Amino acid sequence: MSTYRTDAEIARSANKLPIAEVAAELGIPEQHIIPYGHDKAKINYDFLKTLNGKPNGKLILVTAISPTPAGEGKTTTTVGLGDGLNKIGKKAMICLREPSLGPCFGMKGGAAGGGLAQVVPMTDINLHVTGDFHAIGAAHNLLSAIIDNHIHWDNPLNIDSRRVSWRRVIDMNDRALRQVTSGLGGPGNGIPREAGFDITVASEVMAIFCLANNLDDLRERIGKIVIGQTRDLQPVTVEQLNAAGAMTALLLDAFQPNLVQTIENNPALMHGGPFANIAHGCNSVIATKAALKLADFVVTEAGFGADLGAEKFFDIKCRKAGLAPDAVVLVATVKALKMHGGVAMADLAAENVEAVRLGCRNLGRHIRNIGHFGVPVAVAINHFVADTAAEHEAIRSFCSELGVDCTVASHWEHGGDGAVTLAEHVVDLIHHRKSQFRTLYDDDMSLWDKARHIARTIYGAEDIIADKKVRAQFRRLEELGYGHFPVCMAKTQYSFSTDPLLMGAPTGHDVPIREIRLAAGAEFVVVICGEIMTMPGLPRKPSSENISVDADREIRGLF
Repeated sequence: MSTYRTDAEIARSANKLPIAEVAAELGIPEQHIIPYGHDKAKINYDFLKTLNGKPNGKLILVTAISPTPAGEGKTTTTVGLGDGLNKIGKKAMICLREPSLGPCFGMKGGAAGGGLAQVVPMTDINLHVTGDFHAIGAAHNLLSAIIDNHIHWDNPLNIDSRRVSWRRVIDMNDRALRQVTSGLGGPGNGIPREAGFDITVASEVMAIFCLANNLDDLRERIGKIVIGQTRDLQPVTVEQLNAAGAMTALLLDAFQPNLVQTIENNPALMHGGPFANIAHGCNSVIATKAALKLADFVVTEAGFGADLGAEKFFDIKCRKAGLAPDAVVLVATVKALKMHGGVAMADLAAENVEAVRLGCRNLGRHIRNIGHFGVPVAVAINHFVADTAAEHEAIRSFCSELGVDCTVASHWEHGGDGAVTLAEHVVDLIHHRKSQFRTLYDDDMSLWDKARHIARTIYGAEDIIADKKVRAQFRRLEELGYGHFPVCMAKTQYSFSTDPLLMGAPTGHDVPIREIRLAAGAEFVVVICGEIMTMPGLPRKPSSENISVDADREIRGLF
């Protein structure tokens, strides 16, 4: 029986190039990178400005079927495809999000790829990278402190402390912080009020960080953040609190994209990291646009399944940044499709072609959904060593009936060599099927109708439902001039419905809307559905229990 090295072992043995050499291959002079050690660096603003006016490469989005505990390998496929494109002689690079400490120490583990399709230095990437998340959290919580300080010192803006909507953040899963009371202990400690924490990846500062085109845009968007209301129900902005400048100062270094490399020494930009189940789930616009100027093919990903990450990539990121993707790669695994076909986790090892066929209903829904956006799609089967030929054939046959190319890719085991066929098919797809990209809805639709259209078209729902208070919030936002914003649906990633246990491709369900939040600086409205939490909790046995430092000062158990 074959044995395989762990992801950590593979990453530690990687023959990394000095990051200056990786930059040089992209045409970035050494004076325009800011090294963080020997194997990662930031690209400075001066160089980014020189890219203006250069032609764009082709943009490829990697997305996936609805995630399951069996795994899909979206990031792994993104890395593998990037390496595969370089293997066939294309100048390609990848754009990824930075991992959050929440899932790293919680349930999901790291987010740097896997096997021979990883970005390195893996440990640094999964823990702190260059400190961007800390800067984002600091900027966010500076605003929190300024709000409470303003109320404490005579409150000249007449902020209603009961209507402060700005919550604090921390990059950790901590359910005990979802709802807190602050300011207790007497007058010296401020004004008592109810508050709470979200995870940093749900922060509007994170969303702005990832959607801003440049520093000026970043500063302007921060100033537009609405933190709450006055006693006469008027919105209060960061600009009114004179906080935008200081917040931008904290983000100055972080806003420069991070350059790392794959195990095969191909360049990768990692920058920003909003979750796709509670935010818009894409890496930064500034990194993506830089990559498109530096390479002929850019492979990027959007979080979770296509119903969340891809929809938000198209309807929020592409809409706001003026991007037009050229192709989509939809990732599936045999094991995940079996789960969508009703097989329990414990029984996934056995061949079950019928369960694969049943699970393909989920794959088919995602394929058809991508079709609404006019972007050509190819399916990648992320190969697991226990897969059988009959199971692969069942997926191929299903895709063939839909007129979609399906490729088995073994990048986890073989690196770029295992993704060569996939890379060739994607290039061929781009050359022979021109993208007709379009967003799912127009700006002038009402906010309610936008949410309903997504629910019906993408989730297969019968309708959306909400109580009178939430419906009134929709109307109020439109009265305040925010009706042209796109909506960012916050929903469980495990199902097209709001029930995480309802797998496959359910139809006829309703999508209950619990709350809506205005992200005026990010320029979207967050629609919170079902029981989804913007501050996750740790599982009964979190991944942190397996993480330690050995006698050689190596971090173990990160996966």
